[in-house]
Amino acid sequence: MVKSREGKDVRIMLKSGWAVNGIVNAAVTDIKPGDFVGIASVPTDSGVNGALEVLIFPAAMKGTGEGDYGWDLKPKSSMTNATVASAVTSVNGPTLSLTYKGGEKKISIPGTPVVTIGNATKDDIKPGAGVIINGTTTGDNMVESDRVLVGINGVIPPM
Repeated sequence: MVKSREGKDVRIMLKSGWAVNGIVNAAVTDIKPGDFVGIASVPTDSGVNGALEVLIFPAAMKGTGEGDYGWDLKPKSSMTNATVASAVTSVNGPTLSLTYKGGEKKISIPGTPVVTIGNATKDDIKPGAGVIINGTTTGDNMVESDRVLVGINGVIPPM
């Protein structure tokens, strides 16, 4: 049982052979051209989206969920899973140029939480730990999933 961002209790049914990964802190300086990232962002008055969070995917996960689509973190937010084409540091902070199948997007990331995926065990999933669980809603407030991402060393997943 987990509590959603909205405060609802949600039952999780884990599929046979499910896996666990950790979410660990990273830094803006860890983001390099060619990296595959997932960035939740919102539109800004400047026309360049402002990041809410950045997830640096391990190389083996390149292409996961590639694209730009609506996200439920905040109203009008989107998720962009894409390859970093270039990173620019300016007086207003870092901005990433991202490319994905069918498009490209620039996202400003100053002061944004940056995390990556690390090692975890099933023992890291305990009361109070922050988790991300993507899956299929099977009805009756139940989600079926084959993976749990859990915050490690006090990290609360920002997504």
